[in-house]
Amino acid sequence: MARHGKQFANAAATIDRTTPLTPTEALERVKQNAYAKFDETVELAVRLGVDPRHADQIVRSTVVLPAGTGRTVRILVLAQGDKAREAEEAGADFVGADYVEKIESGWVDFDVAIATPDMMREVGKLGRILGPRGLMPTPKAGTVTMDVQRAVTEARAGRIEFRVDKFGNVHAPIGKVSFELPQLEANLKALMDAIKRQRPAAAKGLYIRSVTVSSTMGPGVPIDPYLYRTA
Repeated sequence: MARHGKQFANAAATIDRTTPLTPTEALERVKQNAYAKFDETVELAVRLGVDPRHADQIVRSTVVLPAGTGRTVRILVLAQGDKAREAEEAGADFVGADYVEKIESGWVDFDVAIATPDMMREVGKLGRILGPRGLMPTPKAGTVTMDVQRAVTEARAGRIEFRVDKFGNVHAPIGKVSFELPQLEANLKALMDAIKRQRPAAAKGLYIRSVTVSSTMGPGVPIDPYLYRTA
């Protein structure tokens, strides 16, 4: 079992897990408790009342965080002709069909991959490489599209994909510790609203079971889940 250091223990000691906080209070606590020498990512963890073993209870979508993610995103667009030129004009870092072969050779130095539908026959071959890394373009995530300009713009602006894991949890970044509190609040609200909109019809009982925020190295701070419950 992993053992935490003195700084983590001191931060954890300030948190009363029996008293969930408001989003503002919890985010303030996360910022106060951040002790790493780098700009830690602020992460959201939500436990949902779904059974991901059933296809009709999978929670997956994308959301554009209004304050961005706080990190530089390297964007690859797999497209040809006019759509390739559109991607270049939109500011994509890497553009072209020839990157399929480069990826097959082991290159994965990008954070987001976008592809036009006509490229998917070739891109489909990359599933074993891109799939495990969460980089595979998919229509569900809005990364298989003819609207290349919009996809690139949203990826640059802070679009993230979230998906429930096999334990019924959603984990996603909502910014950096260096963000102003209103920025983190706006990103948290946008993500929670998106998760709530994706509630499966087959999900019964409580949907939002618990909500926790933390920094990369810090302890989790609970937010009152009743603030987000619709059932």
